[in-house]
Amino acid sequence: MLGRSKIVAFVATTDSAKARVFYEGVLGLPFAYEDEFAIVLDANGVELRIQKVRTLTPQPHTLIGWSVPSIEQAVRALIANGVVFERYPSLQHDAYGVWTAPSGAKVAWLKDPDGNLLSLTQSTHS
Repeated sequence: MLGRSKIVAFVATTDSAKARVFYEGVLGLPFAYEDEFAIVLDANGVELRIQKVRTLTPQPHTLIGWSVPSIEQAVRALIANGVVFERYPSLQHDAYGVWTAPSGAKVAWLKDPDGNLLSLTQSTHS
């Protein structure tokens, strides 16, 4: 039933000004509009709604991830924009914080200003 419908992605923020700077300025997502409920950005044709909330408990798992053609390029560009990538003791990361999964996919994690966990993945599949 929903196979031909566009998905809308959601994250939450307690500080919409910081969130907008991060998602628009640091990650480079084009701004669509903002109202009293959310900041809306365009994530390559997917509507990303950053919901304005009073309280937030960040989840320990990835909320949103991007598939990138070159994780090294993406990670370097984000590091240049001030992003610090997460490192997990149970995983072996390269110098940039990228982990190579058993499948060969390469993954890097970062957090937004509210502590929401985001990821970048360079797949082994085309």
